Amino acid sequence: METLKKVGNGLSTFVVVCVTVFALFLAGTKLAGIKVFTVLSGSMEPMYRVGSLIFVKPVEHTEVKVGDPITFVLVDETAATHRVTAISDDYKYFTTKGDANDYEDGSPVYYENLIGIPFFTIPYLGYIANYIQNPPGMYITIAFCAVMILLVFLPDFLNGSDSKEEKSLKKTITPKYHKI
Repeated sequence: METLKKVGNGLSTFVVVCVTVFALFLAGTKLAGIKVFTVLSGSMEPMYRVGSLIFVKPVEHTEVKVGDPITFVLVDETAATHRVTAISDDYKYFTTKGDANDYEDGSPVYYENLIGIPFFTIPYLGYIANYIQNPPGMYITIAFCAVMILLVFLPDFLNGSDSKEEKSLKKTITPKYHKI
């Protein structure tokens, strides 16, 4: 029973640490101005596979060159990432094309719709991020974290506030008084 308790505590601690590191990582990217997106289509495969997380740093339109992949806002307020095939400074737009697409995109990407340039990707993590950001995955994740926290503290609560080691330590430290 004691070994099972140690394994459970170790496992729950590991999960809590992983979730905390992941949350701090995402929060840190937000603080640095980096935006994180999930790749939802195969238009940029094999460079950005479906289900990957891509990290996009903001840039000015003057920093973009032909051949660069850019992330931009589409008309319907969703984000897309495609490669720049031409730049029109006269009309202030980029012409783009997905690597896996046969033809250039039908609509130009105006400079004001530029979000930035992807600089880092993590394959498959987008599936998890997308799942936990939307119901029911969000509710399952919250419930899972609550259960993990409960499992960390419940054994101590059920056994009383003092562990065996603390009780043993108190016995050895307790001063003994002698009558004189």
